[in-house]
Formats: sequence, C-alpha cells, structure tokens
Amino acid sequence: MSVRAISDIERGKSVPRQATLRELMDALELDESERRHLAQASVRRTERIPRQLPPDLAAFRGREEALAAAHSITSQIDVPGAHVVIGAVGGMAGVGKTTLAVHWAHQVADGFPDGQLYVNLRGFEASGRPMDPAEALGRFLSALGVPSAEMPNTMEARSALFREQSSSRKLIVVLDNARDAEQVRPLLPASAGCLTIITSRNQLSGLVATEGASRISLDVWSRSEALAALAARMGDERCRAEPEAASRLVELCGFLPLAVAVVGAQLRAAPGMALSLAVQELLETLPRLDALSGDDQQVDVRAVFSWSYQALTTEKARFFRLLAVHPGPAVSVEAAASLAAVEMPTARRHLRDLVSTSLLSRDADGRYVMHDLVRAYGAELLEREKDDRLGAETRLLDYLRHNAHTATLIMDTRPWEELADSPARGVVRVAIADRTEAMDWFHQEDAAAIATLHSTQHPQLLRHRVQLVHAWRSYLIVSGRWTEQESIQRIGLDASLVLDEPSSIARTSATLARALVLTGRLDQVDEQVDIMAGLLHRLDRQTRAHTEHNLAWVLHRQGRYSESVHHSRSALAIYRTLPEPNDVARALNDLGWRLAQIGDYREALACCEEALPIFQSNGNLCDEAATWDSIAYARQSMGDVSGAVVDYRKCLDILEEVFDPYNQADVLDHLATAQLLLGDGEQARASWMRAATLLQSLGSPLAAEMTTKAEAVGRPLREGA
Repeated sequence: MSVRAISDIERGKSVPRQATLRELMDALELDESERRHLAQASVRRTERIPRQLPPDLAAFRGREEALAAAHSITSQIDVPGAHVVIGAVGGMAGVGKTTLAVHWAHQVADGFPDGQLYVNLRGFEASGRPMDPAEALGRFLSALGVPSAEMPNTMEARSALFREQSSSRKLIVVLDNARDAEQVRPLLPASAGCLTIITSRNQLSGLVATEGASRISLDVWSRSEALAALAARMGDERCRAEPEAASRLVELCGFLPLAVAVVGAQLRAAPGMALSLAVQELLETLPRLDALSGDDQQVDVRAVFSWSYQALTTEKARFFRLLAVHPGPAVSVEAAASLAAVEMPTARRHLRDLVSTSLLSRDADGRYVMHDLVRAYGAELLEREKDDRLGAETRLLDYLRHNAHTATLIMDTRPWEELADSPARGVVRVAIADRTEAMDWFHQEDAAAIATLHSTQHPQLLRHRVQLVHAWRSYLIVSGRWTEQESIQRIGLDASLVLDEPSSIARTSATLARALVLTGRLDQVDEQVDIMAGLLHRLDRQTRAHTEHNLAWVLHRQGRYSESVHHSRSALAIYRTLPEPNDVARALNDLGWRLAQIGDYREALACCEEALPIFQSNGNLCDEAATWDSIAYARQSMGDVSGAVVDYRKCLDILEEVFDPYNQADVLDHLATAQLLLGDGEQARASWMRAATLLQSLGSPLAAEMTTKAEAVGRPLREGA
C-alpha cells in the first residue's frame, strides 16, 4: 500500500479494501473470531465511496500502444460537451484483457473521486451462464448506497435507477468478461463524467456503432513484451543468462499472457532450474489443452498448467483438483474448505499457494478466481486421478443448503422445509449472528449457488438440488430478483417432478408462477396453475392450504376473480383446522380483499374485521396494515368514504412505522381517490404527489403515473382561474 493510502485510512478518509484486509489477516494468521472482529471494525458506518477494482498487477509490462489508446479515450471526458465515454477491450481468452482494464482503471482512478465499480459478467465462463444484467445492477446500486428494501424488481427499473444514481457522479465502471452488447447496455452510466471500461471476447460492434464505444483490440504479446513479462516474474538475471531458452519459453507459451504468467511463477518457485530444462519439459509434455490448440502445435497451454500442477505437493494437488468442481466465478475460503473436506487454515494456506503459482487469482472481494481454462485442466485431472467428484459436489451442496437454511432463519423468514439430515463430514458451518451477516453470506455465495444448480446433474443429488432451490427462495424474494427466481425454480420443479414429491412440486410451481406474474409473463402462468390444481388431492392439509392460497393469488392476478375466491375459501377452511392463528388471519384478509373485488363488500368487511384483532394480538404490523387497507376499500365501495379515509390513515401510520415506502405509495393512491370523492382536491393532489415522491426514491416507473394524477386534479382549478 502507498503512504498516501495508509494516511487516508488513518485520517478516516477511506477504509481498506477487503482484499487488502484479508491479506493482512492471513499474514497475522488470525483465527475465525479475530478475523470477524477485525472485519467488522474496518467497516465505516457512514456512506462509503465504492472502490471495487481488483488489485493492479505489480508485474505489468508492455502494452504501451494499448495504454496510449486507453489514455486517449480517457482524455475525452474533460472535453466540453463530451458524450459518455466507453472503452471496449477485446481479444481471445488469456490475452490479458482484464489485466489491461484494471491497470488502466488504477492509473486514472484519481480523476474519478466518486469511486470505481467492477463486475465480472461471466460472459465466457465454463458454466455457460452469463450474469443477468439485473443482478449486476443490483450489486452496483447496493455499492452506491441503495438499501435492499428500496431495490427495484425489474432490470429496466434498476437500469433507470442506476443512471439516476450515476448522473451526478464521476465514476469508473469496469464491466469485465461481457457476453455481448445486449448484456452491457443496461449497465452503462448516463453521466459524461463517467468512464466505462468493458472487456469481452465478443467484438461488441453494436456498442461501437450505437454508443460510440472506442475499441482496443489485444493480440498476444510481442516477443519483447513476453520476455519482459517473464523477466519481471522470475528475474532479469536468468533471462540474460539463457536468452535463447527464455525466448523459446515464451514462444512455446504462444506469447499468451496467461501462459507466460504461469511459467514465470513456476520458474520463480524453482530458482535453480535451468531454462533449457524447462523448454525440454514443455516440448515433451502431452496431451495438449484442446481449448487452446491451434495451427501452431508448439503452443501448449496444457503443458504449462501441467508443469505448475506437477510442482504441487500431493495434498495441494488433490485440493486443486477438487477446487475445479466449483462452477462459480469465484470461490470463498469456506466453500473451498468444504469441497476438499479440509480445515479452514489448511484451505487458506493452499489457496495462497495456488495464487502464488498463478493457478488462481483474487477478486476485489478477496475471493479466489480460477480461470476457465485452468478449471478445464483441473477437471481433466480429476477424471484421470479418479477423485470422488460426487463426494465433492455433495459437500458443496451441503455447504450451500445448510448455511442458507441457517441464514434464512436469522432473517426472520420461515423456511419452506426443515432439513432432516446433517451436512457431510468436512462441510464448513458458518457463524451467522444477525440479518446483516445473513445477507452478506447470501451475497457472497449467490453466484456459486446458482451456478451449482445449473451444473450439478448427478441423479443422486436431485433432492439436494431441490432443497437448495427452496433454501435460496427467500433471499431472492427479499432481493427482488424475480428473473433469477424463475430460473432456479424451473430447475427445482424439474427435479421435483422426477422425484415425484407432490409437496415440493406444489411449492416450486407456486413460486415459479409468482415470478412469472411479477415479470409480466401472465401468458405462461396457466401451466403452473394446472400443476398446482392437479396436485391438491395428493397434499397434506397444511401444504394444500398453502397451495390453495397461492392459486388464489395467481388467479386473482389473471383476473379470474370467482375462481380466486373459491380457492381463498378453501384455504381458509383448512387453516381453521390448523393451530397457527396468523395463517387463519392472513387467509381471512386475502379472502376479504378478493370478495371486495367482486362486489361482496359486507362479507369482505366481516372477514377483515375478524382478522384484525388476531394480527394486533400477535404484533403483526405488516399484515395489520394490509387489513386496514382492505377494510378501507370495502367501506369506500359501500359509500362510507369518510370512514375509508380514517382507515387508510391508520394503514399509512403503520406502514411509516415499519418503513415500507412502496406500500405507502399504493395506499396513498387509494387515499387520494377517496379524498377526491369527498371533494377535497387539494388533499388528493398532495397525497398523489407524496406517492410520486416515494416511488421516485425507489426508482419505480409508477411515479410518473402518480404525478399525472396529481396534475390532473390541479388542471381544472387553474383553467377556471
């Protein structure tokens, strides 16, 4: 760290990067409790400037022409009337796109005081599952201080909020490993003071044509650049002592930066090894890594990986092979330890050693990244050595589902099912003390869990996959990520159908239907309605009640009100035979609301008034607020508009207490309608404007609708004047 960086930390102007902090904790060999306390102490309690760039490469060499082009692109930001500045770095795998982008960003970071955002979009990962732009936007908005409760659900709304949040900032935004232009467009900031740097194997010609992106194309290194990089990693003296062998080494690496980095790290670890011997081993090592085979048969990256692998101890080699089972873009220490069934200190030690040999790198969060080509090589070794892949996959699933279950309980959310089994031996159980730590753990393992669900296919793990889908459900709901919810619920539904478990089928089908409704695809919901309805006779009473309730919700959203009321009545009848009063009260309120939609206001009011004291006796404020809203709607529909206004205000008071701005805006819309019926246009206008303000703070497109309603109230008054 520079003197300036340390000085800024001491004076409270900045906080250390998490990757730097983890390096310090590793060096001090702190135990888990000490690591946790130091990590908590390092977090500033006030607003922070995001600094998400991965560390710069100390051994960066060459690329003068590309860097000159990069700085020419950056200089456009200071030109009066400049447009949004985008630099797209392209080239083949392993050519150093990310290294150049990160180095460029570090060089110019001082000119962007509002920080740096970074995301690996996983456009060309082995899993074949690029990151959804909505997920990347969620991470950016969180880094810019948007609370999870205020996070929009849709990609479009998140993109609009990100443009708003970045409009007055000077940021560097690094979009690494992009799949195509469509993945990138929603992530572009709107401010001309921002610099966006994109890396991709794709040409991104659409961005060049429509967004004016400037492209920097990287090829493999020149011989002189590759030699300079090799010397920087293993020492100038050795290259000068054997110049022909050094030149032959980088030639055998195909001048590919990734391969040269691995060779250099391995030679640094073997200072007595002659370069000529290294050349001979590379020539004799077969077979070749298919992913990088080409016309030049001397370019053998698998041989380079093999050379690094052969230098590992037996214990570290096994750890490396099992690490290749992890399908996500980055692996945490806890997940790595679980995969290999080793203790946490051992996992940390192995991971550090693999980083030192360039078989792994670290991301901005301090997690460990395995290049997709290295992972492919590790998977080949796993097969060759006949390691227990099924055992490793089982431990990874156990790590994810058991800790997710614990985190869900900490978040005060009732899991869909209890886990009757214990995790496999060697699986790490994470200590989670509060809701913040629960959300942090979910965020850390989110990409890994989704990648694992998509990649794990062994039939013996079907039930584990279904349970992981259930365990991840609440987190995705809280995060408002309905696109990802749909994706994993389809996986869970397919597995549940194979297992023929009615309860699990009903649960996954219900969540999938909800996700389809909330992403605007009502035309795809009928299949899920049929699945749930066809299962009712096979379900236990509680699960049947939940399923009847879910059917009522979906059918109501489809406008099938009579059918919705039928299923609401069925759910209520079953809940009355079960011991949980809150379920009865929720069913009463839901039935009341649906009865009101078909004009049966008296029964609707009776249902809601029966539910209200149950919620009040249990301190269930959110459901109490919803019931007051239902009561007010029924009163208003029956002609008691003044009484409805009183009830709407009771509802708003509770929603303000629990800080629920989205539903506040919804109820303010109802209140304004009642106020207008009473002839109080001024109050109606004020209610709609307040609703618009709340929705604007959430980035909701409904804000414009509220503003239009408010302005419509004022227009006749102005025209009359």
